[in-house]
Amino acid sequence: MSFDGHPGLRIGNFEPGIPIIQGGMGVGISLSGLASAIANQGGIGVIATAGIGYLEPDFVTDLEAANRRGLKKEIMKARSMTDGILGVNIMLALSDHLSLIKTAMDTGIDIIFLSAGLPFRLPSELKIEYIRDSGTRLVPVLSSARASRLILEKWKKIDYPPDAIVLEGPLAGGHLGFSRNQLEDKEITLENIFRETKQFANHFEQRHGIKVPLIVAGGIFSGGDICRFLDMGADGVQMATRFVATYECDADEEFKRQYLDCRVEDLKIIDSPVGLPGRAIDNQFLQQVRAGEKKPYECPWKCLKTCDVANAPYCIGKALREAKDGNFDDGFAFAGSNAYRVNSITHVRELVESLESEYNLALESSRQAVLLK
Repeated sequence: MSFDGHPGLRIGNFEPGIPIIQGGMGVGISLSGLASAIANQGGIGVIATAGIGYLEPDFVTDLEAANRRGLKKEIMKARSMTDGILGVNIMLALSDHLSLIKTAMDTGIDIIFLSAGLPFRLPSELKIEYIRDSGTRLVPVLSSARASRLILEKWKKIDYPPDAIVLEGPLAGGHLGFSRNQLEDKEITLENIFRETKQFANHFEQRHGIKVPLIVAGGIFSGGDICRFLDMGADGVQMATRFVATYECDADEEFKRQYLDCRVEDLKIIDSPVGLPGRAIDNQFLQQVRAGEKKPYECPWKCLKTCDVANAPYCIGKALREAKDGNFDDGFAFAGSNAYRVNSITHVRELVESLESEYNLALESSRQAVLLK
């Protein structure tokens, strides 16, 4: 693959052949199948860890052990299918996030993307020497320039600056790091968040001699989008929605069909039981919830620290598992703002080739525009 004109993405000692990271999608949407396919094309494939042990027999009785086992199985399965770069996405809102971090490191994962939380401090159980010796790189996923600045400063004080930062804007799918008011603020865009963060990151590099790669996410759909952000100075992009409609995606075919059939007006901001807004494809399940219908469930293990179990109208973990398996009577699909633009299912290789072609066309157009000035 060839994305000409970009300086190359480097996260620690890992250098993907293309500047594309596949975003982690739980529950069970991006597992070893999708992650290995992306890695085989030169990108960074990412396994989502939320609910990863739900097929284990003791998932209800011992969620932590089931998730550890499920994660190890998926990493090893992906390793058997690729020699490329693999990552995992671990939500800090998960009750067992520390257990998952240790399992991923001990199983030899290349990169951990820390999302759904602000890791101002690394857990005391994670000694810096342990992190360095593991060979695993740590990359926080953040939604503001302010959070990026604080984490750069705080991690520098513990002598472990982030190996990269993913900046996720308001057009992403799934749980969002923004309030509803912020989502309606036209000044809060990925472009603006990136520009402000880039300015500080440049100062950080000048002061300390440490370059922290910046990766943009949320609404990246085409090769033209990739070209535009790399031209702005981003080191890479993270894409999730675009990779759902691939044969290699680990979700049921009906899940992928939701993306093919959705319209722009079907993409709604919902109030998740975990206390965050999220972007999803509207359906009867969500309409019933909005109408005040409570979906009965039992919570043997509070898997998300921020979940209001007593008042939650439904179990989001169960709803997402049902959707992953194609049952939309009892679940729904998260999706990014561009999901309505997905119109066919393709192989990951063909999609990456298409993105490369779009990127190179946009790059050539940009060069021509400069020459004509």
